[in-house]
Amino acid sequence: MPTSQSADTAPADTGPPTRPLRRWDIGAPGETSPLEAGPGRRCWRVGTSAGTFFLREYAEPDRRRLLFQHTVTTALDAAGLPVLAPMPARGGRTLVTAAGHGYVLYPWVGGRRRGGLELTFGQCEALGELLGRLHAALDELTAPVQQSMLVPTPRAADASAAVAEMLRDVPGDAGGTDFDALTGRRLRERRALLTEFAGHQPPDIEVSTVGYLHGAFHAGHLRYGGAGNVTAVLGWDGLAAGPIAGEVVRSAARLFACEDERGLDLDRVQAFVRGHRSAYPLDAGQIQAAVHREWWERLCDVAPLRHRYLGADGTGGRGPAPLVAWWSAHLDRTLDAFAAPYAAAHADAHDDGHAHYG
Repeated sequence: MPTSQSADTAPADTGPPTRPLRRWDIGAPGETSPLEAGPGRRCWRVGTSAGTFFLREYAEPDRRRLLFQHTVTTALDAAGLPVLAPMPARGGRTLVTAAGHGYVLYPWVGGRRRGGLELTFGQCEALGELLGRLHAALDELTAPVQQSMLVPTPRAADASAAVAEMLRDVPGDAGGTDFDALTGRRLRERRALLTEFAGHQPPDIEVSTVGYLHGAFHAGHLRYGGAGNVTAVLGWDGLAAGPIAGEVVRSAARLFACEDERGLDLDRVQAFVRGHRSAYPLDAGQIQAAVHREWWERLCDVAPLRHRYLGADGTGGRGPAPLVAWWSAHLDRTLDAFAAPYAAAHADAHDDGHAHYG
């Protein structure tokens, strides 16, 4: 599944290889444009007489994983969900190989990106419902999940040691810039939080509904039509099994985080969780456990700090670093807010037969 489909081009890239494209009945390639695809990846927008397409290259394709992904996304598309199915080549294969590389072709999807904070409360609820419908469909389309009860938890001591090592690379007040001073302040702030909350580590074993997850349900992988409806959910390379509540919380945290000290927009979060509950009910305890774990993993994840302030490789994909400080100061509030949509439905909770940890 394509990681993204964007009008942004990567001018230093070359055109797509023509040999693999001949394996599909799409006519002769015309205008092509390389697209932003992340380090080590290449993809293109390809125009032909038959229409416009998205070509994705895999330098080292994991055939088994990709074909499973293709089977699932094709079934989701057939079920009427806004998921793009890969296009089969003439021989029926969805993964074409040439010179050791793998290629997958998709129809081009229109629509625009929208940040989570741009959505109305009704759209936030509809988006949560869509994620719930995807989880329900994945349950129906995949075999029951068999996996360990152990969910490894990062250690505060390891994160503190990493922050201390990073601080040694930051110039002191005498020889540093204003940005160096900000870097030192952010690192010391994180070290203090790790010390203060060292006793709040979540357990390694939790009771939680598990199933197959999209893996990266955030604004970068969503496209919207003119009426505000989602036209496509992209980015299925992260398809894997795990706790459902974890994906709900991670998605909400990425969709509705402000870029400053305001933290999470908890009203939009509640609308999103309420929508998910309508399509795939869990319970308040699972949601709160997932909030606890997501906060803790962000607290212990120093990679975004290393990326933002020390220029290390990476994307800082967990969101703005200041969110950790806000979340730590409002931990009880977020635990209650995420679970609030389940309060009225608590009496209706029942065993739904999903796989569970525990």
